[in-house]
Amino acid sequence: MAENPGPATVEAVGKVTEALETIERARGHLYAFHQLTGSADLALGEAAELLAKAGHADWAQRISEELIGRNVLPDRWTFQVVEEYDDGYYKDHRSLEREVLQALTGGRRHLHEQQMKDDRRTHGRPDHEAGGPSTPPSGA
Repeated sequence: MAENPGPATVEAVGKVTEALETIERARGHLYAFHQLTGSADLALGEAAELLAKAGHADWAQRISEELIGRNVLPDRWTFQVVEEYDDGYYKDHRSLEREVLQALTGGRRHLHEQQMKDDRRTHGRPDHEAGGPSTPPSGA
């Protein structure tokens, strides 16, 4: 464990964390995809009912049979895509980022940002206090 990692290590570890933050955003988009797809499926159900009531049973049946409840990928609904992403790529990425932090910064997070804060703040001014470096999360 590096007590005081050098600038190159801090920058490299910062990039690993930046990548995880991007993965977090991608995961959020994946959940949005899941929820939006589910909402569309429910709207199609309502559309099929309305079409049937309006005398368009053929279109209602076609929508019901071809689109409602359909897999978005072979053998998978969106919740299954989300679960596979969470249980595989996301979990592994997050775990490795924590291992890198523990090994190279003693578990301290956002050291690159802490250095940036120190460089950019106006020393001695209110609301520009240094604060301490981030601490390892509990259980890390």
